[in-house]
Amino acid sequence: MTPIIALISQELAARPAQVEAAVRLLDEGATVPFIARYRKEATGGLDDSQLRHLAERLGYLRELAERRVAVLKSITEQGKLTAELQAAIDAADTKQRLEDLYLPFKPKRRTKAQIAREAGLEPLADTLLTKPTHAPETLAADFVDAGKGIADIAAALEGARQILMERFAEDPELAGRLRELLWEHGSLVATVIAGKEQEGNKFADYFDYREPLAKIPSHRALALFRGRNQGVLNLELLAGAGDDPEATCRGLIAARFGVRDQGRAADAWLLDTVRKAWRIKLLTRLDLELKGRLLEAAEAEAIRVFGLNLKALLLAAPAGRLPTLGLDPGLRTGVKVAVVDATGKVAATDTIYPHVPKNQWDASISRLAQLAQTHDVKLISIGNGTASRETDRLARDLIARHPELGLKSLVVNEAGASVYSASEFASKELPELDVSLRGAVSIARRLQDPLAELVKIEPKAIGVGQYQHDVNQTRLARTLDAVVEDCVNAVGVDLNTASVPLLAQVSGLNRSLAENIVTFRETHGAFTSRKKLLAVPRFGEKAFQQSAGFLRIPDGDEPLDASAVHPEAYPVVRRIAEFTGKDVRGLIGDAATLRRLDPAVFTDERFGLPTVKDILAELEKPGRDPRPEFKTAQFKDGVETLNDLAPGMILEGTVTNVTNFGAFVDIGVHQDGLIHISMLADRFVKDPHEFVKSGDLVKVKVLEVDLMRKRIALSRRLDEPVERHATAEPSAPNSRQMRPSTNQHSPRSNTRHTPERTPTSTGNGGALADAFAKARKK
Repeated sequence: MTPIIALISQELAARPAQVEAAVRLLDEGATVPFIARYRKEATGGLDDSQLRHLAERLGYLRELAERRVAVLKSITEQGKLTAELQAAIDAADTKQRLEDLYLPFKPKRRTKAQIAREAGLEPLADTLLTKPTHAPETLAADFVDAGKGIADIAAALEGARQILMERFAEDPELAGRLRELLWEHGSLVATVIAGKEQEGNKFADYFDYREPLAKIPSHRALALFRGRNQGVLNLELLAGAGDDPEATCRGLIAARFGVRDQGRAADAWLLDTVRKAWRIKLLTRLDLELKGRLLEAAEAEAIRVFGLNLKALLLAAPAGRLPTLGLDPGLRTGVKVAVVDATGKVAATDTIYPHVPKNQWDASISRLAQLAQTHDVKLISIGNGTASRETDRLARDLIARHPELGLKSLVVNEAGASVYSASEFASKELPELDVSLRGAVSIARRLQDPLAELVKIEPKAIGVGQYQHDVNQTRLARTLDAVVEDCVNAVGVDLNTASVPLLAQVSGLNRSLAENIVTFRETHGAFTSRKKLLAVPRFGEKAFQQSAGFLRIPDGDEPLDASAVHPEAYPVVRRIAEFTGKDVRGLIGDAATLRRLDPAVFTDERFGLPTVKDILAELEKPGRDPRPEFKTAQFKDGVETLNDLAPGMILEGTVTNVTNFGAFVDIGVHQDGLIHISMLADRFVKDPHEFVKSGDLVKVKVLEVDLMRKRIALSRRLDEPVERHATAEPSAPNSRQMRPSTNQHSPRSNTRHTPERTPTSTGNGGALADAFAKARKK
């Protein structure tokens, strides 16, 4: 068992054999969805989230191992590798720890300390440190040598100081203890840059701000860094409180190297060296590292939140295969109309002008009725942008005037529709349509099947994240791609209707293979069996193994092709059918027969109990969709704008975005309201995602409406009096905008920590002193 396998096993609380099997499968090119569903025997049932963590840690630890080899080689070539140092390097479990150990040996440009060593000043530095009873000036006099560039006593002492400063700063144990001390007890102070008050008004909450470093939530951290990057805020790392906030850290350095103030001849000089080592060397380095650590943690959390919201949106309930009329609302430019058939194919398009300035209300209803009747439309999908409530009213009037059509209208989230309309794929998919009409098509299709339509849009353009443009774009893309892949494969894909973007997300496929599948389908007609995939150009056995179980053929030659049973397991189903005396078609859906069977009877050397149980469950409900039943919020009549809202109103809405500070809800007034984390439940809420997710229907009470800033404060605590919140501070900005405001957090905190607002009020010196005392005992 390798150290990497052992460590990951411990982190996952899994057996080494499970991890080893998963690593082998990943190295062989298997995807996470395939391993999670079809290789349960090998991995002991590790699920997709565990496998994602395993894959991420595997990559990190392998990079660490490669770096360890490079570090050992470099130190060995310098002739400085000792047994003790090698043991420390071998035990380093993070990249940071490894770099701390390597720093003293890392090749770098000639430093002042190196120049001093070359001039022969290291013995002076050593003597001053180990024998502080000697006067520095007296000792230094023996080292003055103009030929070596040491002109006088002051130059000799400065060289010795540079050597000691570098030694102090490059001590790996000291750096590690100081780093953790600052992380646990340090504070980040933000102040406005002079003259930037007006320009950076959106960051006003941080003009005079301080909060313990380790307690800054991700959204506030990202707001602070955005303010710094835009030249509005100064961010300073503060080690402690009081008149000398850095005394604890200097004391830790002094203790590490035996420097004490005992009135000896060199004590004052050494203490000044410690002070300069801290201020010039260590603080500069740790400030950069800890801000980087804060940013990395904030990015990781923001990406996690984005992933959760994206998953909820992608797995939203589909309305199903019904002819749908999509309306992309607009005022002056009109309402764009698109009719799509049950498969999503465009049947008709138009533009109507029911609203100001043309006010062609009756003519618009007549035209919509005509389209609905001609194409047997059952659903009307309305985008939730500008004029959505007016257009919703138009749809309801249409339904009232033409009950014989049996129409239902719904408002859907149109985030990303404009991005899709202008995309390269949209131009290929709908080349004959104007860009403005493509948005209506997307709005119609996303009601039929949100997943199939949203995969055509770059995930970060869907608008369900926090500060998505501020985080590491590579990490964001990798995480969101994994979310999309997991969602697509959890639902499964109809091989004969899926688009290229949807197919490209299937396990084992890529864009090129997806395009080949669609081209083959258009040339040879619909697939009648999964086996025909092997006739697609460049579609090999490996791609078939990884993808076949996730591709469905509802009405094909082989009934099992409509299920999630993998073709490799078809022999198991034949045995089950033979055992029951039924044919495969008769067995599928026969719950009474299937539930009487003992799965253990059908296991063999290749297919164990987990796989057989999955097969029986799939046969009972073949091709079952894990997504919830389709439901929609009913907006209240007469409540269409912010002006129609009043504190105390009870409304129904749809959750559009969930953040670490609360949830945004569309209540039908063109501006999402915020349920602050403290208003999500009658008990303490640590993570809003445990209580709501994007797409949920919720009942809320209006607490406050800020017309000037277009902000709405909501609560799920419907029985609580509104008067308690009459003077509440404004809530966070609208999630559809997610503008770079620092008000992404609400001052009405649900946590046990309240951030301080002034740079002198944290009073954490005691805690830091206690931590220092413990550190000195180690």
